[in-house]
Amino acid sequence: MNDVTLVSQLKALSSPPPLQKTPAAPGFADMLKSAVADTNRLQVEADRAAVALQTGEAKNIHEVTIAMEKAEVSLRLMVTMRNKAVEAYQEIMRMQV
Repeated sequence: MNDVTLVSQLKALSSPPPLQKTPAAPGFADMLKSAVADTNRLQVEADRAAVALQTGEAKNIHEVTIAMEKAEVSLRLMVTMRNKAVEAYQEIMRMQV
């Protein structure tokens, strides 16, 4: 049976419920690390697919071509992101305070 007296209700209100920590949203550095890791993973997969094709393990050239294109697109995106970051840094350095 639940106690519904005024004292028990006041005690329940005076002690706050335990706070639940919400996980922090990933920051820019985390997203950048993830993008670099994904690009590296795609490059490694493309290299393995090319070696498998050369050694005769892979029979389907289309899968190898797709893996290499994914790696190339990912690398181009990473280079573009780097260039934009460098341009932004240079623009900030040119600002007069």
